Amino acid sequence: QVQVVESGGGLVQPGGSLRLSCAASGSIASISAMGWYRQAPGKQRELVAIITRSGNKNYAEFVKGRFTISRDNAKSTVVLQMNSLKPEDTAVYYCNAHRFGAEYWGQGTQVTVSS
Repeated sequence: QVQVVESGGGLVQPGGSLRLSCAASGSIASISAMGWYRQAPGKQRELVAIITRSGNKNYAEFVKGRFTISRDNAKSTVVLQMNSLKPEDTAVYYCNAHRFGAEYWGQGTQVTVSS
């Protein structure tokens, strides 16, 4: 089993920045990828960014150039740096870990972008 816990959400004005962190614990060996997803009210959960153990990154088009994902394998943590935030980035952000074909999700952290 793998447990993932997110932190760092909150309220920010448009154009501002937030940093989300995710820590994985438990059977963390062989976690192949970790990533961030988000779900806005009335919408489906969607991929924001993902990073593999080797450091390959993939971003959703709507965050390219604004968000950066990074990973510390030794600490089993992943960080999402979000800059130039827009009201449409408002959502619950979830951390996700992939291990041997299974997915593990955190409880989510709310990000609200509003003036």
